[in-house]
Amino acid sequence: MTPPLSPVLLAGFALRPVPPFLFQPVLNAAMAVLGRQHPGVFERISAYGQPVYLIDPIDLPYVFTFKPDPRAASLVVNYAGESLEVDAAIRGPAACLLAMLEGRIDGDALFFSRDLSIEGNTEAVVALRNAIDDSEIDLKADLLSIFGPFSGPLASVVGMAERVAGVAAQDLETVRQAIISPSMRRHDSQAARLDDLSDKMKARSRKV
Repeated sequence: MTPPLSPVLLAGFALRPVPPFLFQPVLNAAMAVLGRQHPGVFERISAYGQPVYLIDPIDLPYVFTFKPDPRAASLVVNYAGESLEVDAAIRGPAACLLAMLEGRIDGDALFFSRDLSIEGNTEAVVALRNAIDDSEIDLKADLLSIFGPFSGPLASVVGMAERVAGVAAQDLETVRQAIISPSMRRHDSQAARLDDLSDKMKARSRKV
């Protein structure tokens, strides 16, 4: 899959020198919060034999191994490209993965539009998606709850960062369109000439 031009992709380039283990304490805290707030997610998936998932945000230089064990759920970060033993893999842009996690975008729609791809045990992936859909996860609120009385001010900062990222994403999409539009115009022109040539050849064949 080709990652989209986005602020996440640019941030991913900047993060390449950062070793994955520096993010692990944050992920451990996030899993602890999710375990307290949404224990049903892990319990439902464990009925399928405790599958191990590879979560691959294609616009970041890292991948995540998710083990939904109700007693000790874990999310471990590694560099992308490392050999990992998993039962199923879910790949796509980070924004799409987060939107699916929070139920803001239908997972089926993402798969059919090819914004996400899955490999391996599809039954385990369906179980994960159904568990997430039923849990109504609000990832931002859940993670901000870690900071107790500071969650309010931090929410304002996060909201501002989201607005800035949204504007940056729109600007990058404008840049992308400006870059590809000449190629698209040439493609349309060539297609029109081919259609015209095909029509002329059909007209000549009818005359013969």
